[in-house]
Amino acid sequence: MSTVQFDAELIRRYDTAGPRYTSYPTAVAFGPFTEDEYKAHAYMSNEDPIPLPLSLYFHIPFCDTVCFYCACNKVVTKDHSKSVTYLEYLFREIEMQAKLYDRDRTVEQLHWGGGTPTFLNHDEMRALMEKTREHFSLHITDEGDYSIEIDPRSVTPETIGVLREIGFNRFSLGVQDVNERVQAAVNRIQPIEQTLAIIEACRAQGAKSISVDLIYGLPFQSVESFRETLDTIITLSPDRISVFNYAHMPNLFKPQRRINEVDLPSPETKLQIMQLAVEHLTSAGYEYIGMDHFAKPDDELAIAQRNGTLHRNFQGYTTHADCDLVAMGVSSISSVAESYSQNAKNLGDYYAAIDAGHFPVVKGLTLDDDDVLRRYIIQQLACHFTLDFTQVERLFDLTFARYFERELAMLEAMIGDDLLKFTDTGLDVTPSGRFLIRNICMVFDVSLRKQGVQQRFSRVI
Repeated sequence: MSTVQFDAELIRRYDTAGPRYTSYPTAVAFGPFTEDEYKAHAYMSNEDPIPLPLSLYFHIPFCDTVCFYCACNKVVTKDHSKSVTYLEYLFREIEMQAKLYDRDRTVEQLHWGGGTPTFLNHDEMRALMEKTREHFSLHITDEGDYSIEIDPRSVTPETIGVLREIGFNRFSLGVQDVNERVQAAVNRIQPIEQTLAIIEACRAQGAKSISVDLIYGLPFQSVESFRETLDTIITLSPDRISVFNYAHMPNLFKPQRRINEVDLPSPETKLQIMQLAVEHLTSAGYEYIGMDHFAKPDDELAIAQRNGTLHRNFQGYTTHADCDLVAMGVSSISSVAESYSQNAKNLGDYYAAIDAGHFPVVKGLTLDDDDVLRRYIIQQLACHFTLDFTQVERLFDLTFARYFERELAMLEAMIGDDLLKFTDTGLDVTPSGRFLIRNICMVFDVSLRKQGVQQRFSRVI
């Protein structure tokens, strides 16, 4: 599965906007969705003969400084008292959510994202995890997949000890770039010594996985400067490395307006940087998992991909396919019993709903049979670069060639460009097609055929 081939000409030809497929349908397809609908799906999830375990997500929206590239839902403030109020409401939501789910459903996966989860102080971190344990069945041992996003500028080795103590065993560190000029241009000054100290602390505390996030396409980046960033990160030897494409959309994300467009690398330079990253990381022994993600061969993601058990959800690639995802906090998105539901995106609406005794759900959707079918296909392609038509026919009781006549015709051009090939039972994505897996998945995405939807997504490369 690690075999990849970077074909710059093909990527130029297919470089368009498209979803990252952390869900299907994607969030842009969400519409009106009530708390009663959400509760009905939650109760339904308990009624399965063998109810699925749970995955919990908590959104901590606060950051004490703004990174100009950021497109996350966040609240920039240096007033740390705001987290006190937020946790009061989050605790109330935890109590409300827990009443919907049978207590014997173990929490196999847990994640804190943001914003900056480490905006919370140590006592607040302990209190949030204690409240979660009070109302949900978390693992007592270290066998759960409990992860947190970390800004190395906001933590100390002592903080890592606290996070490990309360149950976290996987740590994701934002780095983006180690070049000082690039860091200054995006308002994220982060000396490499700071990052190294936190990685060493994670290792000293017995972390099961350490991940580093990088971004290409930022101001003043060049092929040579990013080579230095890659060399530095490879030396730190994290288990996983993500190399994301910066999508400059200042009309949607106000902080990006503080980035001078003339300082951004050209599309051709971005392509060269991406090619460099692929060649550099694979030469260093990392396997290409898909959609900008790389992992060491002995990492759980790489093993799951080889075993055919890799999954993709709102938290990215994961080894936990069979979970209902219960997300809490402002803007968070749940995935429960063939439904998606999203909480209010701003604090005022979130607080008001909880004060009124309501779940803060504002939109979502219930998947129909066609959605479930297409989600399965996109999952297979995005996670495993292959699709077995006969398996789809058995699982969904249909004739693939008839049901997907239009899609198969659309794939012909991709077959001609050697992005994929037909096999006796289905199709396989070629080594050069793996970097364009988003384009291949888009063929099966009927929502993209609606006018204007693609404008809401970043470019593929």
